[in-house]
This record gives sequence, structure tokens and C-alpha cells, in this order.
Amino acid sequence: MVSKALVVGGYQRKAELLAAEPDVDLTVVVPPFWRDGGIELRLERAHTDGYDLVETPIFRPGSFHTHFYAGLGRVMTAVRPEIVHIDEEPYNLATFLALYGARRRGARTLFFTWQNLRRFYPLPFAWFERYAHRSIDGAIVGSRTAGDVLRAKGYAGRMWLIPQFGVDTDVYRPPAGARPHDPFTVGYAGRLVWAKGVDLLIEALAEVHGDWRLEIVGEGQEADALRALARMCGIGDRVRFTPWLDSAAMPDLYRGLDAFVLPSRSTPAWVEQFGRVLTEAMACGVPCIGSDSGEIPHVLGDAGLVFREGDAAALRVLLRSLIADPAYRARLAEAGRQRVLDRFTMARVARDTAAVYRVLASDDGAGDPSAL
Repeated sequence: MVSKALVVGGYQRKAELLAAEPDVDLTVVVPPFWRDGGIELRLERAHTDGYDLVETPIFRPGSFHTHFYAGLGRVMTAVRPEIVHIDEEPYNLATFLALYGARRRGARTLFFTWQNLRRFYPLPFAWFERYAHRSIDGAIVGSRTAGDVLRAKGYAGRMWLIPQFGVDTDVYRPPAGARPHDPFTVGYAGRLVWAKGVDLLIEALAEVHGDWRLEIVGEGQEADALRALARMCGIGDRVRFTPWLDSAAMPDLYRGLDAFVLPSRSTPAWVEQFGRVLTEAMACGVPCIGSDSGEIPHVLGDAGLVFREGDAAALRVLLRSLIADPAYRARLAEAGRQRVLDRFTMARVARDTAAVYRVLASDDGAGDPSAL
């Protein structure tokens, strides 16, 4: 497996679970770091049992279209894999080079995509995408919308719907005792950019009475503007900004919250692809609110609250309802945890991914009933 996402230690649990499957011998190739919106994510080694985690240099880290793994060919030559799982979008240079190298060595191939907008790319990326569509042995999509887009762009091969990562519910779990509710604490974690709608959350809370606090974890180009907005709204002393936390620290963050909000707003170039932080918070027994951008309503289902994106007033109504009704919060917390256990565990993602590997290894997947 080739994956820049697996620089995050918490995500490596999927690799451990994959490697624990009786017929999977796994090597994971990762870069030493990845840049995301100006933030440098260094390789964490948190879950490395049962498989080989191989670090290789990366060129143009942070460039989604033009990055590539310099030592990948040498690793494939040494490992001689039957399957190369390219945990990358089909249009980028890294996928093209990995796919070309894997095919030269006789390996079967698989890519992953979150792409839920039908976007068209200039050359050479359009060529890379067409090559991947024609040459890959299978595709995993992170959402049904991403599958629809992949089909609309001409991909006719085998395809499975599996989120890229699940939640380790042994780590992401509710607190052992009752959560203190003084003050009522609302949380957000993610990039601090306009599309994530954190300004809406600040504006919504600014007119909520009572004793509450807001925890904002993350970094991004809107950070200074959001601090200024909190001060302008007169709530600067009730909003705490914290830079990125290591993945191992995130469960404790969630367990200290009474509500979690993902107020994303769509743009012409982006809609929310999944909202992994929602599944993490739900696994920790935190009631969740999300906008109706992209996949958020499908992730929350009937276990969370959804408001129209961009509508701070509607978000405010939902926050007030949670603050006013502890029993309601408890019901949502229980429903959210159960939804993750049913649909979004790391174990299920690993098990489903291993099943895809078996289909590819047998080269008998045309009639696979689990494929879309």
C-alpha cells in the first residue's frame, strides 16, 4: 500500500488490522512528511505491529497533483507485491507512476478516490486519469457520490464503497464516568479555512446565552481572522484556539466536549467529502451537528443534527436545543456511538479492504456481489 495519509499514527491502526488478516502480508510505503494547507504533518509511528512501514522520500509534498514517491520502484522490486494499493486519487502524478511501475512488475492494482465533484483537469493530469481508468484492476470510493462521479467520468471497472479509514472504537470511546457540563463545551477540529465554516460557529454561539466555551483545534489561513471575529463578537475570552494535536491526543479532546460541530460550506471546487471528525466524535459519545454540505448528512444519518450550510441562525437553534436538554444530548450520544459501531469502525474498513484484495488476487471479481 502506498499512502501519504498513513503518516498519521492513528490511521495506521487500519494497516495493523489488515496485516492481521490471515492471508495478507502487508508493506506500507509512506513519506517522511506531508504538507496540507501550509501545515506539515510529520510521520508518526504509532501502530506498526505485523507489517512493514517503509519510509521513502517524497517530491513536492503538499502538491496533490504533482507529488510522487522517489523510492517506490525500489520498494516494489524488493517486495514483489501481488497487489499494489495506491491510496491516491487517479488524476495525480503519484498514481500514474505507481500504477505504471506496478503493471511493469506484474502486480494487480487498486486506487482510492474521494472525488465527489465532476471536475476536469488540464493535461497531463487528464491523461493520468484516463490511464488509471483504463489500466487499474479495481477502485475503492469513499462515498456513493464519489462512485457516481467516477462512473460519469468513464470508469467502467470494478468498484467498492469503503471509507478510507474507520474509527478505532477501542481508542475513540466515551469517558468512563459522567462528562462534566460546566461549562457546556462545544468543539471543532480541522482546517481553519473559509470552506470549513468556523466563522458561522462563532457567530452562532455569540448570541447563545449561558455558560459555554468553544474549543477550536487546527490551523490555517483563517486563524487570525477567526480570532478577530471572536473578539469583535465579544466572546474572545470564551473561545480557545489550539494548534494541531497529535492523533493520539484527539480522543481526550472529544471526551471533554458536550457537542461537536462541523459547519462546512460548499464552494465551486469543494464539498465536504466525508467528515471523519464526526465519526471520531460520535465514537466518543459526543452529540454532533453538521451542515448539509456533501456527505455530512449521510455520515450523521439520524444520529446527529443537520442544518442548512451557511445558516448561522439555524445552527444557533440546534446548539440551544442541545444546551437546554441533557436527555436529548444523551440520546444523540448513544445513537452516534452505535452508528459508528455499525458502519464506521476501523475493523470493518480493514475487513472490507482485505476482501477486495482477495477478489483482485483471485482475478475472479467480475461477478463480485460486494462491488458497486
